[in-house]
Amino acid sequence: MIYDGFATVRRSDRRAVRSMPETDSYVAIGLAAQRSTAVLKPTTDTLQLDRETSLVIDDRLALVKANCTACHSSKLILQSHLTRDGWRQKIRWMQRTQKLWELGQSEPVVLDYLAKYYGPEDRAFDGRRLPLPKQKW
Repeated sequence: MIYDGFATVRRSDRRAVRSMPETDSYVAIGLAAQRSTAVLKPTTDTLQLDRETSLVIDDRLALVKANCTACHSSKLILQSHLTRDGWRQKIRWMQRTQKLWELGQSEPVVLDYLAKYYGPEDRAFDGRRLPLPKQKW
């Protein structure tokens, strides 16, 4: 059940949510409840998320699910924000080391989807320091 971009969680599901006041329902902010399979994150767009994977619903989603989530969780996609070339390199790494099959004609379609919805994020400074410069000794 979606409520203003957040999932409403029944009392029986409260262990999936931090402790909250005793009410008939609990609100999970950004977390999937145990019995729910997806939470729509608040966004400025009107993107719909797949209930099973939390990936953006698009006409290419079935192809992405078949090629990506056959081997790993969609959470690996959700947490990675790579450029198109970065996604291509990640696919090559999976093919070299994880026995991912050749994607063939599906590869450009999968890359388009990943780069469009899970490309680099433009966001404000997140509090982490920049990497230290390489020192010559």
